[in-house]
Amino acid sequence: MDVALVIRHRLKELGLEQKDLAAAAQVTESYISQLLARKKAPPAPGRTDLYDRLSRFLKLPEGELARLAELERQHELRKRAGSPLQPLFKDFRELTLRKCDGAQQTRIREIFEKEPFGALERLVTQKLLDVAKRVAREELENESWLRLVARLSDRSYEEMRVMVLEFLDTDIVDVSLENCVSFLDPLIEAWDIDMTTFGMEIVLNRRLTPDRLKRFEFVEKDVEAPSVIEPGFEDFLRDASLSADATEEEIEFLKRLRFTERRPVALYYYRELQNLRDPLHFRTGSTEPSCAARCSD
Repeated sequence: MDVALVIRHRLKELGLEQKDLAAAAQVTESYISQLLARKKAPPAPGRTDLYDRLSRFLKLPEGELARLAELERQHELRKRAGSPLQPLFKDFRELTLRKCDGAQQTRIREIFEKEPFGALERLVTQKLLDVAKRVAREELENESWLRLVARLSDRSYEEMRVMVLEFLDTDIVDVSLENCVSFLDPLIEAWDIDMTTFGMEIVLNRRLTPDRLKRFEFVEKDVEAPSVIEPGFEDFLRDASLSADATEEEIEFLKRLRFTERRPVALYYYRELQNLRDPLHFRTGSTEPSCAARCSD
């Protein structure tokens, strides 16, 4: 049983229509239709803002839809894992280059074209997506902000809300042209990169976020330096149902995880432990890096 099947079954049981569900979730009827037809993947399990609305309207147990979504997405990830990465589509690359500092454009374009979806293009694209996602995540429930972005993109409020929800679920290999035109383009004004240090600066539209300038730096870091223990990590260790079978090596790895903004809860460390144990997430014979990347605003 999957997300689409459960939703269709509950709508039939309750005598409701797709348009009723769309209105309750504050998304377009088209989005619900494509979700139920499996033309769109279910939203990420972390999209509680959407799943909570769907569950309340359909009178389903809390967390049930998110649990099914996680299983579906894990299955899809395993299918995609063996496929080679493809270069980003032309329009996305052109948008990225157009936003690049003028003095760097020619050089960056040459590198992108010489190494399609190579290290530099992945780095730049990922940072642009990370910044845009952070803003979208913070403003998702801000109706005024969504309506402003909708006007800038010539979209309705419901259409923009769907686009932001989908954008938060996208990654570097499946970002769409619609995401670029409707969200990335109005949000990001310019970016620049130091080709010696690979530090980046990203300038955002001041109408859409008060934090206009973002800086990213890559510096050498002493991994043995003492640090503060996260409260969520301590809760994880105290809860035997989550950490009882964790080895000393796994606990040490989880202890070293660092966060710059939000504080993780105990469940995060449990899920990270499962990721650590999944061989799908690792290449054989890989070596441990000596430097760590740090992001600073």
